[in-house]
Formats: sequence, C-alpha cells, structure tokens
Amino acid sequence: MTIENLSRNKSFGGWNKQYSHHSTSLNCQMRFAIYLPPQTLTGAKVPVLYWLSGLTCSDENFMQKANAQRIAAELGIAIVAPDTSPRGDDVADEDSYDLGKGAGFYVNATQEPWKSHYQMYDYVVSELPALIEKTFPVTSQRAISGHSMGGHGALTIAMRNPERYSSVSAFSPINNPMNCPWGEKAFSAYLGKDKETWRQHDASELMKSATQLLPALVDQGEADDFLATQLKPEALIAASQVSGYPLQLRHHEGYDHSYYFIASFIEEHLRFHNEYLKAM
Repeated sequence: MTIENLSRNKSFGGWNKQYSHHSTSLNCQMRFAIYLPPQTLTGAKVPVLYWLSGLTCSDENFMQKANAQRIAAELGIAIVAPDTSPRGDDVADEDSYDLGKGAGFYVNATQEPWKSHYQMYDYVVSELPALIEKTFPVTSQRAISGHSMGGHGALTIAMRNPERYSSVSAFSPINNPMNCPWGEKAFSAYLGKDKETWRQHDASELMKSATQLLPALVDQGEADDFLATQLKPEALIAASQVSGYPLQLRHHEGYDHSYYFIASFIEEHLRFHNEYLKAM
C-alpha cells in the first residue's frame, strides 16, 4: 500500500506527521496523523495510542490542540489519529454536522447510501493498525482513547476487541447512543431501524454484558452543555455495576466539552495507558 507524506513537524524531539492513503475499507482516499516520539529515531519500536476524535473533527484536531506530544515523548508512546469519516466527492453526505462527513460514528454502515464508504469500524480496528504496524517503528501493543463521538468509538471498539488493546479511555463520551439524539439519528441512518443491531455499538449495553474486562478511564466535565441530553454518563456507571467492569469515571467541576478540557487531563490519560502498555 502506498502512503504519501503530506506534512512533518518536529515536536519534543520526535516528529508529528500527516499521511494520505487509499483505504480499501472505506473505498476512498483517507488521511491520518501520527506522532513518533524521539525513541523511534534511535531504532526503538514503541506502542501506539489510537485517538478517535468527535463530531466535525478531522485527524488534525487532537494533534494541534491537545498538547499530548510532550508526555508521549517522555513515555515513548506513538499516537495515531485517523479522520472521523470517509472523505471525497463521491462519498455520501448530509447538510448536517452530526451525520455524514465528519460524523462516521465508528460503525460499519449497512444502509444506503452510506454502506459503500462508511465502514469506519473496520478501518479503525483492522486496516489502519495493519498499515501503521507495517510502515512505522511501532509494536503491536495498542491502547485506544477518544472524545465525544470518538469516546463512544473508543469504548465500543475496545469492549468488542479486548484482545487488541491494553486499556481504554475517553473524554466526554456518548455513553448510551441508543437513547440520545445524536446516536438515534446516526444509528437510524447507518444501521437501520432494528435496534438490536444498535446494541453492538452502545458502550453501556456492551459494558453490561462484558466478560473480558479492560482498565477504563473516563473524564467528564460538569459544565458540558451536552451532558444531560447526549452523553449520559450515569448509564455507563450503571452498566459497570452490572458486570463489575473496572471503570474509573471522574467528574470535573467547571470543565466543558472543548479541547481546553482534553488538554487539562491528557497527561493523566497517557500515564494511565502507559502503566498497562508496560505490563503487556
């Protein structure tokens, strides 16, 4: 597979790079960003944290706003940030921020006109890691994290594939998409009317029945405008109590849904993941 380097910036002794490649899962040209810490410049292979961004975002938001590179450089962790949806002139879209381009929801769409491109679950779980591990000096050790829609993606992907990840974390995730406006709209379009199929992409439903338990850290700002109507952290807490899932869910007074919140606590998330990556 051919990949094209679009940009490169030195950062904390390592390199922040952006690439383009053709995705077979998504049937379009895709972009991702990767941070390679300084340890890779001397021949070392390092583990990878996959970061999934939220609605309206791309591969650039986290890399430019979260200030994660400093700690990743210290710990020796690569960071990979894919785009949030397929892109291109022939990719289905809707004139709405919460459906279509920029709003892939990390599912495999089964409905028209979405299914020919919107296979974000397969892209994140299989295609992208295979490309990263073939191309860059990284190991097969993986952790996964994300924000909002990406927090939903990180939690659901980790719980459906616990053998692939050492740990999972999220900022302000959509915890119960089956029962919130964002999730109901996206799932109806991408997955159809059968709500039983929705359960495989709902973190709270998956956590209730989980048997392989990954360490999980979730941070939620109490001044988040979407807290009550869209995010529903109480559903995730209730689910963890059913299965005994090792969930840390922390509330933070005064913090909102923005990258100011993420930047404030990303160091703690990277150190959390590092503990479990080292244990693998």
